[in-house]
Amino acid sequence: MNPARGSLLGIEHLEAAEIMRILKFARRMNPDKPRTLLKGKRVLLLFYEASTRTRSSFEIAAKSLGAHTVLIQATGSSVEKGESLLDTGYTVRAVGADIIVIRHPNAGAPYVMAQHVDVPVINAGDGLHEHPSQALLDAYTILRNKKSFKGLQVAIVGDIFHSRVARSACHLLSKFGAKIILCGPAELAPEIAATLASGVRVTRHIEDALRGTDVIMLLRVQTERLAGLKIDLAEYIARYQMNPARLKMAKKDAIVMHPGPIIRGLELTSEVADGAQARILEEVRNGVPTRMAILARAIGRMR
Repeated sequence: MNPARGSLLGIEHLEAAEIMRILKFARRMNPDKPRTLLKGKRVLLLFYEASTRTRSSFEIAAKSLGAHTVLIQATGSSVEKGESLLDTGYTVRAVGADIIVIRHPNAGAPYVMAQHVDVPVINAGDGLHEHPSQALLDAYTILRNKKSFKGLQVAIVGDIFHSRVARSACHLLSKFGAKIILCGPAELAPEIAATLASGVRVTRHIEDALRGTDVIMLLRVQTERLAGLKIDLAEYIARYQMNPARLKMAKKDAIVMHPGPIIRGLELTSEVADGAQARILEEVRNGVPTRMAILARAIGRMR
């Protein structure tokens, strides 16, 4: 069985024209002005991993379109009793799910589910693979602040290797001619990361990444992961933390983004997080209209 029409499993194989179609439709979505595009539909939120931003914005997006939502988490459900991914999928389809939104720790899990159920499946993050809705809301945020993607220089700083956000961002932005620079220590941003998409390169020096940059995208860095890789925390902060002095290396109108959750004092300082160039909370807000568009697309209502 092929994935149902309207499924969103990743950005890599999504055409640029379809991406722009989603982003343009998102501009018409406003959670403060509810629509009835999903009236009577049931959106099943199946989260095998903890989530705040993605889960809540998908839920608000669905309800803003008139849908009913049901949340199933791994803890406290049959998943905890050992039920397989596919059996869970069959079950939620049998009880009437019209759309399944799934976050899973294993790469490819949403695709597997989409091959076995006859309703649209939306990937809300799968392992180290992709996070397509985050890439779309980040793209939406960039276009709210910049005229176009073409010619933009985007620096992505932090834990590239473990970031599904970075992978989806590279796939999306490269389709529109943006220049992407990945920056971090070798353990977190290996040279192979440059093969993610065309127009991507890797640097170990944050000054190189920031010079002339239009968009700075910071990624979450886990202290326990740094310790496991024997990366000194103080050294990481000294070399890669975003602070006001480093921000001045980028263009004057550069914007700072972060998919969250942010760790003040590690990835960035409070001065940057709360500064005029930060668009971190704007990203969170933009998640709702973007996911409204994704849900409307899922059932063919994105016209």
